[in-house]
Amino acid sequence: MAVPVKPASLVKKEKRNASIAAKKLSLIQKKKAISLIKRRAIIKRTAQYYKQYEAQDKEEIRLRREAKANGNYYVPAEPKLALVIRLRGVNNIAPKPRKILKLLRLRQINNACFIKLNKASKEMLRIAEPFITYGYPNLKTVRELIYKRGFGKVNGQRIAINENAVIEQALGKYGITCVEDLIHEIYTVGPHFKQANNFLWHFKLSCAKGGLRKINNHFVEGGDFGNREHFINAMVRQIGRAHV
Repeated sequence: MAVPVKPASLVKKEKRNASIAAKKLSLIQKKKAISLIKRRAIIKRTAQYYKQYEAQDKEEIRLRREAKANGNYYVPAEPKLALVIRLRGVNNIAPKPRKILKLLRLRQINNACFIKLNKASKEMLRIAEPFITYGYPNLKTVRELIYKRGFGKVNGQRIAINENAVIEQALGKYGITCVEDLIHEIYTVGPHFKQANNFLWHFKLSCAKGGLRKINNHFVEGGDFGNREHFINAMVRQIGRAHV
């Protein structure tokens, strides 16, 4: 019995499908190779960042010991980064503090954001002080907030930072391509801090475990509002899961 000859249209279709499959496989392999190169670069940069943080900590310890040995006091550099958390609602707020809270993107109770400390921002914090608490976050606090509660602003939408592509799409032109780059830029208040901080959606925190003490009193008087310096890190530890 003679073997039926394939129609010319079927032969062309098989060739076309084989060509498309080969191109798709080639594209996947290229993407995998590019992804591998990117991952290796990210790992290398992250290691450099941690070496830098470790060197800074060691240098600070050395300077403290040196000052103590000479009978002096070591005065650390003024902090450049603050974490601001809103404590009070909308009732009985004067127009100026209300405007400042809006500029800081603190529209609801327990909203939080990072801010670069300079003369202008310190004056804003002073005016809005009765309605907020703020302090100087350490590296662990910055990492936890971005990894656990971090959302990005992409085309005006709140997008979860669940992959580096989200960050690279928005901040790649500034050399920020992964979460560790973003953490480094925020923590060190780098040259592109403004763009990185604007990309981050304000944090939506839950209430502190055990509640607050007294929001109408300053922190130094046993209350809650105002500057709590490094004690802001302990407050962030009390905060449970974020609202998603």
